[in-house]
Amino acid sequence: MQRELLSNNWYSLEKITFEYLRDDGVWEKQIRESYDRGNGAAILLYNIEKGKVVLTKQFRMPTYVNGNVDGMMIEVCAGLLEKGNAEETIKMEVEEETGYKIDRVKKVFESYMSPGSVTEILHFFIGAYEDGMKIGEGGGAEDETENIEVLELDFKKAIAMMESGEIKDAKTIMLLQYAQVQGIFDQ
Repeated sequence: MQRELLSNNWYSLEKITFEYLRDDGVWEKQIRESYDRGNGAAILLYNIEKGKVVLTKQFRMPTYVNGNVDGMMIEVCAGLLEKGNAEETIKMEVEEETGYKIDRVKKVFESYMSPGSVTEILHFFIGAYEDGMKIGEGGGAEDETENIEVLELDFKKAIAMMESGEIKDAKTIMLLQYAQVQGIFDQ
């Protein structure tokens, strides 16, 4: 029925008025806010021989204002889609954030991350890495002020960090659990 742009500062926040047909056949007017930040991709980098995964650590301001004491988050490598191509985007993000140049990734699923207010669909990948694929330091793109620390952790330690609450990022938890359920490190 109506769309009102509330903010277009970083991404776009709209107030949307619409009618929804309820199960009882009655049309109901509703008003919601929707944040469109684009779609994204995330990847769990793993090395079976070493029993390790590569994660990142960086400051996330929204978590800080919601009680995360230092604002630091441990996460899988991820980023917003470039020109809509999830596979190419995630390969580029891996190189920028971790310094590894990988050529093969496997898409394992996709998910709406916060469907009540955010439009984003996140494409989830896994990808094997080896030491010889390290071509740079990583740390993120200079023009994006990411200041990313690259972590290479034992898979079992990453699972323990998830269970203890040290890892609280949803996409990271989902990919670690995927690896655990699929028995990636049991091969």
